Amino acid sequence: MSRAEVEAGAEAVRVEDTAVRKPSPLWTFGLFRSELLTTFRRWRTIALLAVLAAVPILIGIAIKIETRDGSTAGGGGGEGPAFISQITNNGLFLVFTALAATLPFFLPMAIGVIAGDAIAGEANAGTLRYLLVAPAGRTRLLLTKYATTMTFCLVATLVVALSALTVGALLFPLGELTTISGTRISFTEGLGRALLIALVVAASLIGVATLGLFVSTLTNSGIAAMATTVGLLITIQILDQIPQLHALQPYFFSHYWLSFADLMRDPVYWDDMVRNLGLQSLYAAVFGSAAWARFAAKDITA
Repeated sequence: MSRAEVEAGAEAVRVEDTAVRKPSPLWTFGLFRSELLTTFRRWRTIALLAVLAAVPILIGIAIKIETRDGSTAGGGGGEGPAFISQITNNGLFLVFTALAATLPFFLPMAIGVIAGDAIAGEANAGTLRYLLVAPAGRTRLLLTKYATTMTFCLVATLVVALSALTVGALLFPLGELTTISGTRISFTEGLGRALLIALVVAASLIGVATLGLFVSTLTNSGIAAMATTVGLLITIQILDQIPQLHALQPYFFSHYWLSFADLMRDPVYWDDMVRNLGLQSLYAAVFGSAAWARFAAKDITA
């Protein structure tokens, strides 16, 4: 056998080895980092985060104007948006109020836009085919898209919380907090509970994020996927308010969203929050599996 034949054979082995070589964990991290940078550099993402950050600012200014004569803002009670009545006494309550105000629509709408565009947007732009040419694999790419969407859930929630905390500190006094149960806790403990509430709110968005990712695998139009996800979100919210559907409502992903208010009880009431996290996990398992099954069998033509 000649030297040229030996070198040709070695080259063929190297090509074959490259073709079957699995991506390294470092390469996977690089793909995830690339997805994060691409997502958070888009003007659409920046605009969504700006709108979310503006909500606490508008709430804080409105309350400051309303209470400049010494009156009390909102109503009492302490549940959900009723935290608004405590903001003038302690600016930290603006965090709870802002999260309660954005959770029913603004936060999940933003998540729906990002999740709905995850796969369908790539197909519409003609880049999905090229992503799969790289040694990513469909499963790895889908998991990367899902991890990016969940990262956006956390970032979006923290943007609302940090904006509210900043505005609350600038416009209102800070100090000890009175819980829903009537007990007093220190500002440091209240700050810790605010962080925990933000994490619970972010986890509450798992269901709509997974649903949006599944919808994104069904179409090659990013706009259609985003519109469908937001439409499903609005529909579920409406159905959750119809008394005749009370038997089904505990299975809607939005049913226990405001259970985070129980973190402001003393002691904390965990039952509804556990149900909420369990329900989000169920949605993640069902629609995550459906998204994987659909994407694995999807004919990639773009």
